[in-house]
Amino acid sequence: MSRTKLNLEKIIFIGRTYEEYLDMFSLKEESLIGKKILDCPSGACSFTAVGRSKGIDITAADMAYDHAGEVLEEKGRQDLQHAMEHMEEAKSNYIWSYFQNMEELKKYRQSALENCTQDWKEASDRYVPVVLPELPFKDEEFELVLSAHFLFMYADRLTYEFHLSSLQELVRVAKEEVRLFPVVDLEGRRYKRMEEVIDHLKAQGYTVKEVSVSYEFQKNANSMLVITKNKTGEN
Repeated sequence: MSRTKLNLEKIIFIGRTYEEYLDMFSLKEESLIGKKILDCPSGACSFTAVGRSKGIDITAADMAYDHAGEVLEEKGRQDLQHAMEHMEEAKSNYIWSYFQNMEELKKYRQSALENCTQDWKEASDRYVPVVLPELPFKDEEFELVLSAHFLFMYADRLTYEFHLSSLQELVRVAKEEVRLFPVVDLEGRRYKRMEEVIDHLKAQGYTVKEVSVSYEFQKNANSMLVITKNKTGEN
């Protein structure tokens, strides 16, 4: 079934580094070896690229991947410059310890973009175009599913129903666990319907916890939601 490509003017194509992912999701590199992992939505993050170079089985999924890598690479450069200009005006919304200054932040964001687009050219099958709340993957295809800076963060434009449907789909394709970061919106406020989300997931038999992490760049964005699929017979 054909679908219309995303209008690139409506999204920002920038991403985080592999190292940021380990910290955002409290992951140990050695624990990822031998697991099949999905990063969704992945944007211009380098988690898949760097992880694959280390022998980790990662698939990236994002609605932007409908477009050619060269197109997104150029858009990524433009968006990065635009984002840096806006962040300069809102520096007080961030904690400058993980990154020491704007120059260092830009260097890491540029590195993520370059790693992502280069890996895309070499292994395009690992970069799958998707549009939540639907994913083209099998039930429990991945041991671990990671989702960063999308759900909860854009609560002002994504409905509660969209959140539930997307979460349900992320859980469907996960065999063991789903981790989402952060649990706050763009203004650093905890998602206001989080308790309803947690109760909804628990009612389906999943274990759901908010877990503090060591990573904090945006103020108050220092915890993740962990959804664990219990083994049969467990509560």
